Amino acid sequence: MKKYPTIGVVEFGSIADGIYCTDALLKKAPIAMLKSGTVSRGRYLIIIGGSTASVEESLNEAIAVGHASKLDHAFLPDVHPEVHDAVLGQRLPMQQDAVAILETETVAANVRAAEVALKGTKVRLVELRLAEYEMSGKAISLFNGELFEVEAAMELAGDFLRGRKEYVQHRIICQPHETLTEQLAGGTRFAANKPRELEGEEVS
Repeated sequence: MKKYPTIGVVEFGSIADGIYCTDALLKKAPIAMLKSGTVSRGRYLIIIGGSTASVEESLNEAIAVGHASKLDHAFLPDVHPEVHDAVLGQRLPMQQDAVAILETETVAANVRAAEVALKGTKVRLVELRLAEYEMSGKAISLFNGELFEVEAAMELAGDFLRGRKEYVQHRIICQPHETLTEQLAGGTRFAANKPRELEGEEVS
């Protein structure tokens, strides 16, 4: 069960503005959760949670105060439980089903697109990575499910993002190799994945 009914996300191109706006939004309304800090490409990311009214008021304050360097934002009232959990760092197990990978230039765009995809289909949101240091400010989300659901989810996400500069790419793997499914189950970070011995080529 989700702890926070509403989630807000805002990204700034200036670290100084991001910290300043964090203070401003905290003083504006009594939100229940805050996670903020520097991310890759010298950006500052703020995620807040709480009641719809408090999150909306605090998010609008941050946007108004830091409008000059605001890159993107997302306001998710009645946030989908899987988006809620993924934003807070939780992952779902992978299954041997179709896979979709959605890549965007900002965290907020990916979070909003994931919300649209999940509320319109029965896919699972396995992982959501938010502008980590090896990602040059990008965000990726990893979806898993029956092929027709995954295709429908990416169609919804694509329709939402189409024409936006934050949209980068999405790919669908209809029948992923079992080894890839096992690897994705451990995450998409290179550093977190160990080499896997395969039964293909014999080397002496």
